[in-house]
Amino acid sequence: MDIRDYDGIEIPAGTFIPVMSLQEISTQYCSEGYKVKFAATNDLFMHETKIIPKDTEFYGYVEDLHDPVIGTNASMKIRINKMVYADGFEVPVKGYLYTSNNNIYGGGISEPVKYIKMSHRQQRVHYITLQLKPSQERKMGTHTTITSGANEIIMLTSPAWITHTLTN
Repeated sequence: MDIRDYDGIEIPAGTFIPVMSLQEISTQYCSEGYKVKFAATNDLFMHETKIIPKDTEFYGYVEDLHDPVIGTNASMKIRINKMVYADGFEVPVKGYLYTSNNNIYGGGISEPVKYIKMSHRQQRVHYITLQLKPSQERKMGTHTTITSGANEIIMLTSPAWITHTLTN
């Protein structure tokens, strides 16, 4: 016997959820396992049902962290593991804070130590111009920071089952 006609909604893997950081996260003072918190910036609808209301909180942690070294900036990877509705109902989710660099924040090449002047002859004008070319040597990398209030995106890596929705 069915008590109610509600089966739940599956949010597919690969879904993007726009969020805002509720705290500053930096490789300078955070370590692996550091707890992080985000809030949904928009309502997320599926089949005319609001499945994730605005201000729903997402919790996670810094999964992987690399300090800066000479030639490379610091990097971190943030995993999201829980979504909490305004009424306190928790839904487990699997996802990452999305970046185009395999979900890794930072990790880029650091600034060159110096620039070398190099002459460049132009064919048609018959002038020589000086250009600056970066040297092979690199400076010490810098720390990566996600500021409080920064707009980010969570990407789900596996489907999430929503069996609880809020109504006004």
